[in-house]
Formats: sequence, structure tokens, C-alpha cells
Amino acid sequence: MTADSPPPVKRRHRWLPLAGIAGIAGLGAVAFAWSAGWIGSSQRLTASTFINTIEATGARHPGFRRAHSKGICVTGTFQGTAEGAALSKARVFSQTAVPVLGRMSIGGGDPHGADAAARVRSMALQLRSDDGQEWRMAMNSFPFFAVPSAAAFLEQTRAQIPDPATGKPDPAKMAVFLDKYPQARRFQAWAKSAPWSSSWANTAYNGIHSFRFINAAGDTQPVRWSMRPQAPFVEMDKAQRAQAPLDYLAEELGQRLAAGPVRWDMQVSLPEPGDAIDDPSQPWPENRQQVTVGTLTLLQWQPQADGACRDLNFDPLILPTGVEASDDPILAARSAVYAKSFDRREREIASGKAIQATGQGVTR
Repeated sequence: MTADSPPPVKRRHRWLPLAGIAGIAGLGAVAFAWSAGWIGSSQRLTASTFINTIEATGARHPGFRRAHSKGICVTGTFQGTAEGAALSKARVFSQTAVPVLGRMSIGGGDPHGADAAARVRSMALQLRSDDGQEWRMAMNSFPFFAVPSAAAFLEQTRAQIPDPATGKPDPAKMAVFLDKYPQARRFQAWAKSAPWSSSWANTAYNGIHSFRFINAAGDTQPVRWSMRPQAPFVEMDKAQRAQAPLDYLAEELGQRLAAGPVRWDMQVSLPEPGDAIDDPSQPWPENRQQVTVGTLTLLQWQPQADGACRDLNFDPLILPTGVEASDDPILAARSAVYAKSFDRREREIASGKAIQATGQGVTR
């Protein structure tokens, strides 16, 4: 924790104004999801259905995020490039040193989980430009999504619910799901074969979804973005992961930041005709044109228990002028589900039902 970290703030006092913000964001998310056709009637999916199903896959941890429960807060700056400003009129690409609030986390819903055992690592960011606009991003270490639709993701999650008789997911249900969605088999192959990075700092984070950049002339360009680390990649083998401390990633990043800033280059890929725009399970070929549109610099970190990122909903549809969502239906689903999850955990905190984990970087 940094020397100038703010003192702890009482949870109930923080929750009250945030509840209003959540309500506004939630209304926008629900409206978008309705227009995308995946929530609203008995035949459609709902954000509550998603959250209930996610909760059924493991132990409940009131007061924590339902997914990516364990993480830390980070702060720094973003500096755009001229190339970024040429693609998008978003102020973040032309302003000097845009303030950044972020969260580094691991996959899964266990706030007590071992850092080094997490296959998926994540970065979420809030960029706030001097014109009052915000850009929120939610990125992951995997290069593509496992399924093509919100309905498919719900099927996958249901297949992962433990059988009461065994305490483990039913292999037969998962086999049926994998036969229906070959994209998920490709994701499993990535999870088994891709090398594990040794640090949050040398991991690449991918936005997965397609968005549209709009420049000052009104030209529109589909893009997919990623954060590419300036720190060299170092693989962490199985033996090292087994011996690593519980909060390994938080401790390692803290040591790096004590020595100096940690940086990533933000790159966008530009598609060619035939590349999938609205299906995040279809990766674009690696030979697509890459444009560096900015540099992210992290300077400090805090445990999330009382960090500024703790009560922030990293809704991927909070976008500035100059950036628009594609028609990817999973974007609408994520937005509405994030809002519902945020509402539940903030209510748990306000009602005193939240639990506390122990350990550096673990507490909510």
C-alpha cells in the first residue's frame, strides 16, 4: 500500500451516493440490453438469471464481485498518441496525462484464491478526461471469448454448476455443451497450452469485443484493443506456481511499482473484410494492422478493501464521444449483469452482510 493512500472510509457512507450512480448506470444498461433482445420477457434472459447461475457454481462471498472477486486497485495515467487521435476524437487521445483508476484481478469468484493458480488475469480501467467524460474498460488475458452469445455463456455456466452428489460439475453436461459450441473447445485448448506469465505487469490484456472509433471528420473504424506490456514476458512454470505465496501477484506488482512505473502500450487491431465484428469468440488473424494509440502508466497500488476501485463498476459500455459499441450482444449482457452484480454487493455491504477476507490485496 502506498504511503499516501487515503484512510479507510466507512462502507455505509460510501454506498449511499454510489447507489444513485448504480441506478443511473443500471437503467442505461437495461435499456441497451432490451434493445439487443436478450432480456425483458419470459423467453428472454435476465441479468438476475445470470448472477444467480454464477452464484450457483461456487461458495457465496457476500460483498465481493461475483466474478474476478480477488484483486487490487491501481492508479496512474494514460497518454494518447497522434495515431490514436487520428482514429478517434475521444479526448483521451489528445489530452496530456489522463488520470487512470484501475483494478488488477484474477479469474474466479473466490476472494481467498491463490494468485498464482489463476489461469485468467484481468485489467479494468477508468479513464477520466478533462472534458468530464469517462471511458471504462474490462480486459482479460485470454485472446478471445469462449462462446459467441449471451445464451451460450449461460449454458456454459449452468454446465459448471456442481452436482450435489459429487460436489463437481457433471462431465456429461459439459460434454453436451462442448459438442454444441466448438468455440469453447478452442478456448479450452488455449487454457491448456498457453504459457503462464509470471506477473500482472508482463501480461497482455485484451478487450475481446469490437468497438467503433469515430474521428473528427466523422469517419468510423472498427477496432479491437489490447494492452501490451512493456515488461518482457517471463513464463511461470507449474512448480513455481505451486510454491508461490497466496498473494503472489499483488506482492510482485507492489515490488515493481516501488522501483518505478509499470507500462503497457494500448494497441488497436484493424479488421479486414470477412473478420467477425460482432462475435468475440472469433479472433482476428494476428497479421492484421496494429496501431499504437497510447501508453498506460501505473504508478501506485492499494488493497481493494478501501481502495478507490472497490465500489466502481467497470461497465464496458461507459464510453466517451469518439468510441461506440459494436452490435456484439455479449457487450449488452455484460453491461446489465455488471450493474446487477454491483447492486447486489453494495446492498450486502450496506446491510452488514458482507464478509471479510484476510491477507494482502484480498479484502474486498
